[in-house]
Amino acid sequence: MQDHESAGSPRLRRSALYLPASNARALRKAQSLPCDVVILDLEDAVAPDLKDAARGAVIAAIKQGGFGPRELVVRCNGLDTPWGADDVEQVARAAPDALLVPKIHGPADLARYEAMIAATGSNVALWAMIETCAAFLGLADIARYESRRFAGMVLGLNDLALEMRARLSTDRRIFLPMMAQAVVAARVGGRHILDGVYNAFGDPGGLAAQCREAVELGFDGKTLIHPAQIEICNDLFAPAPDEIERARGIVEAFARPEHAALGAINVGSAMVERLHLREARRVMALADAIARREG
Repeated sequence: MQDHESAGSPRLRRSALYLPASNARALRKAQSLPCDVVILDLEDAVAPDLKDAARGAVIAAIKQGGFGPRELVVRCNGLDTPWGADDVEQVARAAPDALLVPKIHGPADLARYEAMIAATGSNVALWAMIETCAAFLGLADIARYESRRFAGMVLGLNDLALEMRARLSTDRRIFLPMMAQAVVAARVGGRHILDGVYNAFGDPGGLAAQCREAVELGFDGKTLIHPAQIEICNDLFAPAPDEIERARGIVEAFARPEHAALGAINVGSAMVERLHLREARRVMALADAIARREG
């Protein structure tokens, strides 16, 4: 399956901030925050007696617009709840950028959501929460689900830890193999993948450690629960200056006529192959996209 976005035109998803859809002030504030993605949450962040009103507020906010370059995503309630079907049908018609669906167990769940969205005639993308034991057991099947609409995956380690009866520490040592597995699955399917939230929003050091960990594992960005977390996340998911310089050197070296037919060359006293050229181009495209956003 082909990747949903080429390296030449990456969509920034360094920081994806959850905001409670029932909070009118939060909806307004989202339009000025420096996050790459706004996730208006109809699920965990909204009390049962506020679900219907929150859905209406989200639809009004989508139609009103004003979110600028931020990708606008709505997390709906599951289809096994009293609100899920209405969330999917009504929000899809309002046409945010994507609909994030919870508690996915396997491809059959994705197919149900996709059929409901398709029935509305909407082009909204489908993102999936990966937060159940069943989802991790079925990652290969989920990743291979054939759909142009299915674009992204988001880890939900809070829910996963609860189901496993495991302890979710800052270093997430127990979960690292599963996180790596999720990244592998996302790449097989050509989907982007975002890391789960860090609950201690008053601990910038812990957040930074988790961001570095997620970058090393290959995640595209991280979901957040507080605006104070955005700056750290944006900074650490951006290519570092020395990484950009190295990428530029690789691209320039392969562009020289004498290297046109070579599969491997020497760059900065290191052997570099054409697979590194592809990654270098991705890094430069990401850096350019960040520069345009912040400029």
